[in-house]
Amino acid sequence: MVAIKANQAERFVAKPDAGIIAALVYGPDVGLVSERAAALAKAFAGRDSEGEIIRVEEIDLDSDPDRLTVELQTVPMFGGGKVVRTSAGRKINAAMFKDLFASGMPASGLVCEAGNLKASDALRKLYEATPWAVAVPCYADGERDLATLAREMFDHAGLQINRDALEFMVARLGADRALSRGEIDKLILYCHGRSEITVQDVDAIVGDATDAGLEAIAMASASGRPAVVVTELDRAISAGENAQAIILIAIRTFQRLHRIKAATDAGKTADEAMRSLRPPLHFSMKDEVSAQCRLWSTAGLSAALGRLNETAKQARLNSSMDAVLAERVLFNLAQHAATRRR
Repeated sequence: MVAIKANQAERFVAKPDAGIIAALVYGPDVGLVSERAAALAKAFAGRDSEGEIIRVEEIDLDSDPDRLTVELQTVPMFGGGKVVRTSAGRKINAAMFKDLFASGMPASGLVCEAGNLKASDALRKLYEATPWAVAVPCYADGERDLATLAREMFDHAGLQINRDALEFMVARLGADRALSRGEIDKLILYCHGRSEITVQDVDAIVGDATDAGLEAIAMASASGRPAVVVTELDRAISAGENAQAIILIAIRTFQRLHRIKAATDAGKTADEAMRSLRPPLHFSMKDEVSAQCRLWSTAGLSAALGRLNETAKQARLNSSMDAVLAERVLFNLAQHAATRRR
């Protein structure tokens, strides 16, 4: 059985085990799924200097239902290896792969992309239970992942970035790897011909990934505005935003508030505590954050973070319920803050 944990995925993709020829790449981060699937297909093909990568999608099966099976079981006529890249769907599903895998190891490599799958999902279980296959999870990048990605891209472009600018940029990047790469690429282009990237450069170029109301939801929760939480969360989910990403943004928002409150408890003024934040707090948020500090105690914030972290865990384990879980915890926290305000 080959089951890769989220913190092992990057290392595995960089150097997949020699005995693995089939991979299921799944998760809520569509950009990261695509990036890792492409890297694995290239790695599998690279085992043979003449290897090729071909795509077979569901639309191809409309005119040729056996296309995927034939491609996987056929040895290339002129030698060399072959990797088939595909995406799970209505036809390309667990039942199809179960029949294929029952015939033994295919002649070609295989990389299949999928959305967020629970541990009980039949497709994921099949890949994890097959000795020559693997299931690779792709969850939203954390701050450390984003910082590593940015440094690698800046190094390749011959650019340096100071600590404050890097932290500020990471705070603005979102939960989709492809979008994060796009924002970093824009910043590299903007700073072409210079040696160092500053906070001002980041502020001018990198779009805040939470502009679509995601951070506004967390801020409304911390400020005691439950009606806004429900309205904005519903709007974000309807627009296709990821509920688990919203929970993570809420965790970062409450962590920031907790750091400020802890500093004021230690004798600093709220303004001093906010100025010491890394990444720095945007000036437009200072009044609202100051008001939040008056609503919340340190103990209350610790309890809120405990509830948010538990909700993030439950949302990952029960992805079909993540929107419901997000609304419940953020609404309840907003009600608590509203009670304190009254």
